[in-house]
Amino acid sequence: MDKTKVMAYFSLLGEKFQVNEVTELLSIEPTESYNKGDVIVRQKNDKIINTTVHYRKETAWVLSSGYQESYDVTEQLAHVLEPLKNKTAIINQLRKTYRLDCLFSIVIIMENGRTPALHLDNKQIEFAKSVEAEFDIDLYANPYKSDFDM
Repeated sequence: MDKTKVMAYFSLLGEKFQVNEVTELLSIEPTESYNKGDVIVRQKNDKIINTTVHYRKETAWVLSSGYQESYDVTEQLAHVLEPLKNKTAIINQLRKTYRLDCLFSIVIIMENGRTPALHLDNKQIEFAKSVEAEFDIDLYANPYKSDFDM
């Protein structure tokens, strides 16, 4: 049986900037990065699933928890925030220098109606506010039978 999964990630997004410089200044390796104009390749199990060519609209430096079985989003956010927690001044300098946006994304894939808790604690909210980050939350509910369908 498939289990509910959660992924959280923090992104620095902008028109054009040196991803390597961000990595150096933060002393954190991103889990993903890309440049404006890069081709987006959609694949599953090493097979390309979309042959239409799309291009990245911005440059990004991303730190992700990756998908994890979870019933509490706080855990994945903590995984991402831990390495960033003392980097507020550096992030704000990068934001100003390169006109970057900060974004926290939360992706929840619910299986069989099993939903995780979606709670943002004060420390997470304070950090997001300190770097002027926004939140984006995506929910995917895979089909299931409810008590009303029986």
